[in-house]
Amino acid sequence: MIVKRLITAFLLALVWSASLSAQQSLSVCPDCPLKTLSEGIAAASPFDTIYLQKGTYYENDVDINKPLVIIGVGFPVIDGREQGEILTITSDSVLLTGVEVRNVGTSYIRDQAGIYLKQVKDVSVIGNRLINTFFGIYLEYSQHVLIKDNYIAGQARDELNSANAIHLWKCHKVHITGNYATGHRDGIYMEFVDSSLVENNESTRNLRYGLHFMFSNDDKYFDNRFAENGVGVAVMYSDRIEMTGNDFTHNWSPVSYGLLLKEIRYSKIWHNRFLKNTTAIYMENTIESDVFENDFISNGWGVKIMGNCEEVVFHSNNFKGNSFDVSTNAKQNYNKFNHNYWSAYTGYDLDHDGTGDIPFRPVKLFGYLVEQVPTSIILLRSPFMELLNHAENVMPVITPETLKDESPKMKPIIW
Repeated sequence: MIVKRLITAFLLALVWSASLSAQQSLSVCPDCPLKTLSEGIAAASPFDTIYLQKGTYYENDVDINKPLVIIGVGFPVIDGREQGEILTITSDSVLLTGVEVRNVGTSYIRDQAGIYLKQVKDVSVIGNRLINTFFGIYLEYSQHVLIKDNYIAGQARDELNSANAIHLWKCHKVHITGNYATGHRDGIYMEFVDSSLVENNESTRNLRYGLHFMFSNDDKYFDNRFAENGVGVAVMYSDRIEMTGNDFTHNWSPVSYGLLLKEIRYSKIWHNRFLKNTTAIYMENTIESDVFENDFISNGWGVKIMGNCEEVVFHSNNFKGNSFDVSTNAKQNYNKFNHNYWSAYTGYDLDHDGTGDIPFRPVKLFGYLVEQVPTSIILLRSPFMELLNHAENVMPVITPETLKDESPKMKPIIW
């Protein structure tokens, strides 16, 4: 048996060595025998390398249907002339890098993309440019994929006639890193995507969401920047999500959020910055999650936490200069606030241990009234509202009596 295994291993090594020696490099250029990428793919053998030379190639529906390395030299342009899909990857083990893909046609019946990955694994799409591509990079039923350092710029003007920069459907173990996405409906969209990592991306000036994901579990989102989108990030119907080191800034409109959470369980949100958003975090039916060591700075609302949220713990966060630190629509509270810094806190620390001696109630009466009657916002900063807030703080009647920080910090927390 051992001899048989050795012979088998030896034969496999010979086959692999032969395949390596058979690999070749092909060049595609306007003046070459191979004048289009489609011709290059047809002429290539599996695991060959194709060098696509600088120039403009007018091609559609290019099927990368075998394992290949495709390298753009000087950012060659593949222009679809708005006539349909441009590059479709249907083979495992493909590397695509250094090309510029332009002008995918808008379609209401097909999900047309600049680069479309269909049921593949071990594929890398690195360092490409996608301009005016409707869907930029689209993945379906794919796994072990790397989407890295791509520049994706659309021209979306309304949600109905636009699509997403990076779109994932039913994928597993995808790494999305270092990409720039702008001018689309959503910067990054993920549905039924598990065990994936989104890090170091910038998603800005998209119509709807910077990052939008649903029904996706065990995912991590680290060190991304979401700025000037309709909503920074929306997380819905997902479990065990980790979000850390992200920057949510200037997601500002009458209905905008830095981070929207709906039907979320067992998740962690820490070390993020929420700066100048209409609402930094909006929570609905969020269960058993931790929110800690975040900065909430100069937002309209720091946190809106609805009455169906339970066992969410806020601790060691900084709330600075928000119009409303916390707001809710419920009279009962099933969540905890501890050891947070509140710039609105006016208590004292007689024993000088760094913790206030009296609790802080972050939900103000006026904030509660605005949740019930949104038009009352016009009374913001009025002396009458300040008087009501003070009276409610002394003797809570309407706001949740148990929603309070028993140990507020006297100075901003540094971590």
